[in-house]
Parts: sequence; C-alpha cells; structure tokens
Amino acid sequence: MSVDLSSYELLWPPTLFVSEGESLLKTAGSSWEDRAEWLLTEALSGSTAVADFGELPSHSDDPWASTTPGWGARSVTATKYDWFSELVSRASEIRPAAAPRPYWPQRQGRGISVDGSTARDARRDFARIIGDFEDNGYLVEHFGEECVDDLNDLPDASALIERRLGIPDLWPLAPATWDEDTFYGLVEVLHDLVSRPRMRHFHSYGSCGWHHSEFHNGPARILYRAKVNELLRAAGTGFELAAEGEDLGRLVAVIDDARGALVHQALNDSPFDITAGVRHAIALFRSRDASPESKRSAIFNLGRILEERRALIKEQLGKDEGALFEIANRFDLRHRRADQRGEYDEAFLDWIFWWYLGTVELTNRLIASRNV
Repeated sequence: MSVDLSSYELLWPPTLFVSEGESLLKTAGSSWEDRAEWLLTEALSGSTAVADFGELPSHSDDPWASTTPGWGARSVTATKYDWFSELVSRASEIRPAAAPRPYWPQRQGRGISVDGSTARDARRDFARIIGDFEDNGYLVEHFGEECVDDLNDLPDASALIERRLGIPDLWPLAPATWDEDTFYGLVEVLHDLVSRPRMRHFHSYGSCGWHHSEFHNGPARILYRAKVNELLRAAGTGFELAAEGEDLGRLVAVIDDARGALVHQALNDSPFDITAGVRHAIALFRSRDASPESKRSAIFNLGRILEERRALIKEQLGKDEGALFEIANRFDLRHRRADQRGEYDEAFLDWIFWWYLGTVELTNRLIASRNV
C-alpha cells in the first residue's frame, strides 16, 4: 500500500514519533489500536490522521487477499496495522507543522506583549506549553489526576515543586509573578517531572473525562526539550536544555552545530575510564552560570586526561607535543603558580577548552583505531 502523506503535519520530532510508533507496534493485543489513536492525536496536527486510521479495518476479511502483485492477484484491503506501520516508516517524509504566517498586528510590529517585554512573553508561552502537557496527562504521574470515583486528595503539586526548587506557591503557574531565576528554575524542574502516558481511556461517568496510564519519562523529556528549546531560541535567551551529559535537562549555553557535534562525540565515544571526567568538564563549562573559575576547572579536567595520554600524543605529534601542555602550564589554568600569567580575556578560556576537548576526541579516535 502507499499512504498519502500530503494531508498530514507532524508536531513531534520525526525520530521521537518513530521511536514511540515502533514501540507501539510491538504491543500485543487489541489495545494497540487505542494506543495508536492516542499517538496520532498527540503527534500529528488536526484530526485527519486519526480519522483515516479509524476508517480502516482491524484485519483483512478476504481469505484470498494477496500481498503479491501480478496477474490474478486480488486487491488487498489495508489494515490499521499496515497503514500505521507505513506511516511510522515514512515519518521523515511527513511535513513538519509550521506556525501560521504573521497576522496583521505582528506584521505591523504590534501584539508581541502588553509591555513589549520578550522575556515576559516567553514566560507566558512557557506556561501555555506546560498547559498543553498537563491536558495530555504528562504531569499525572507526579501530580495525580482527578476522578469522580476517587475522593482521595491529590498530591500537592506546589509543595512538590517547592521541595525541588525551594520556592513556594509556584503551582498553578503564574508567569506574571516570576523573576528570571524562578522562570529558569521551573523550566528545569518541569523537565524532570513530565512523563508521557502511552495509554488513555475515557471515563464517561459524571463527564469525568480522559484518564491516563503507562507513563514513560524518556519520550516526554525529548518532546519537552524540543518545545521548550524552540521557545528559548525564539526569545533569544542564549540558553537551551541539554539533551545529554551530566547536565541533562539543565540549561546550558547555546553553541554552534559543529561544537555541538564535538560535545556529542566526546560524551558518547569516550572510553569508560575517562567518561566521568569528560562529562563533568563539559557540564562545568557550558553551565548557564559558568564562571571563569568553573571554566578553569573544566580545562583542568581535560588537561588531566591529556596528561595521561601524553605518550600517545607525543608518538603522533613528535616534539610538537610539548606545545599542547605549555599553555596550560605557563598560564593561570591548572597549577596556579606565582610565575603564571593570569590577566587575559575570558575568551582565552573558551579557546583552550575547545582545543583540549577536540584533542581528547582525537585521542579517543586514535585509541579506537588501535583496538580494531
């Protein structure tokens, strides 16, 4: 069969939709159809895909149906499983949902916010994102869910956030009251609290509504980071939520794609004996509130790894190997001696960090090639 994708728009990152779809396809029993409908409701814009899915039979009723084309073959009626499988396999071809083109007030430079504050507008937009997550059951695992058949008190969501963040009365969300630290704190806390329900059922008694179950925080956090990072980029904050590393789910400074690729390689390709040091160095350096001291500490961690690999570096670079360590030894980076130079721009620390991290990644590859 060939699914017509022209009417669909994907709200999720394609890789996340594929991951959840493939997991769903392995589900045994008839409940997989309810899970599939819920996934389509969440991941694709509008109701078209859900309607198309609902019109298909659960299984083929034609005992003579054939999947082999050619003369004499009977036409095959696609089943829900066939259609959904193809949709998942072709997720990369589905058009991403786009925001509507600017309307008149935006084109005239008006309507951004009441006070003209981009930051304040970002806080309201963040509250709307969290509202959508709440409506879809992503906070139920921690905050609970109201039901007419259950009179037990729900957990105190505000107290739960306060235990983690140390600030009271933050739930329900009131973005107009947040300062910058509170806003960024909530961004990080709620990253750790979201969890995607892969199953929901409708409780009709007393118009109770949808109830959610089977929670998984991995896909929820991927989706959360995608949505919140898009918001932070649009607001020009210069920060994003880390997708891997020791600082997973914490706000870090935005870096360009090339350096992002280097960080990814260093985090994922380092041998076990240096993984902790590399992860800690990266977390120290890219923290939202990284100071010159924390950047020096990051460089120190990488320098220690390179010292341990000095013989390898000398073997590959010869006498030029000394230049790599001379800067760290002569400047106020590691040993902190009186004869070291300490008055230089912070940009120097950035340069040394990326140089050292690139050298760590290079030596990782040299070591890996020897073990092949």
